[in-house]
Amino acid sequence: MHARRLTYQAMTVLVVVGVLELLTISGVFSAKSFPRITDDVGELASVLRDRVFWQGVGETLRGWALGLGLATLVALPLGLLIGMNQWIRSATTAIIEFLRPIPSVALIPLAVLVLGTGLQSKVFLTAFAAMWPILIGTVYGVRDVDPVVLDTARSFHIRRSDQLRTILLPGALPYVATGFRVASATALILAVTAELVIGMPGLGQQITLAQASNQVPLMYGLIIATGVLGLLINMVIVRAERHVLRWHSSYRKVTT
Repeated sequence: MHARRLTYQAMTVLVVVGVLELLTISGVFSAKSFPRITDDVGELASVLRDRVFWQGVGETLRGWALGLGLATLVALPLGLLIGMNQWIRSATTAIIEFLRPIPSVALIPLAVLVLGTGLQSKVFLTAFAAMWPILIGTVYGVRDVDPVVLDTARSFHIRRSDQLRTILLPGALPYVATGFRVASATALILAVTAELVIGMPGLGQQITLAQASNQVPLMYGLIIATGVLGLLINMVIVRAERHVLRWHSSYRKVTT
């Protein structure tokens, strides 16, 4: 079943690539602004041998990892606290609903003004965007824990810390995992966006430089590389998620 799904996905990619190639060859798309996919892939293949490219990948991954890690360190305990306490949830709802819709891109001028154009701004923007899926997922995960189980634990005078460790956290973990997976993609988007807009080292900066120097196939090749990087990150996280949560009924259905 898994092999068949991979085959279907590969066939879909080939069909899309073939259609785009034909649209450029036939003149529907201008070859000047939308080169042939084979040319883009060829440019990407040539740049894979360039050390500068891999340095850019490393810079992008560093900003992504630091931002995602910081978001997790902030959002996970905060989400547990908000989910466990009705008073705190009521007190923080307004500020969360105010901050959550703010696009991280809109905070770029603020980040540059306060933190400068270094790695700190990229990490801040990435963390701000990535924390919300984890926070919201954790809150809803804690609230979805069966209240009968919690009432039973209280009737047996189980300590609150033990309830958190053995009931609340395991119950919320599938929600947290989903939030983390969404946050990982969001973090990569913001890391590349910060590099594009602010000019920080990374794949985003290389895309901007390729566009500025009119190396259009190289620009598209680097965009493809960014998409492949996001795909690989998602595959690793999904595999880790299934391994960590293999005890959960919904994940057992997926893996069987």
